[in-house]
Amino acid sequence: MSQDNTSLFDLKEIDTELTRKILGEVYSSLEERGYNPSNQIVGYLISGDPGYISSYQDARSKIQEIDRAKIIEILLDEFRKNTK
Repeated sequence: MSQDNTSLFDLKEIDTELTRKILGEVYSSLEERGYNPSNQIVGYLISGDPGYISSYQDARSKIQEIDRAKIIEILLDEFRKNTK
């Protein structure tokens, strides 16, 4: 990297990627345990009750690290991208 160029740091993009990664891990953990991941995650997002998420592979702890509004924002953004 040249010292003549300014590097851009996009905190929002890093935060979004981390949220996607964690959500994917939680989804996989729920699936491995035989749950319907979509139903369980929606239950958690609507109610805020972490009991909807299994503690298997620390899925419950992982999803609680993320603001629920951030998860909904990312899901809505993905929906919009895929429906254009």
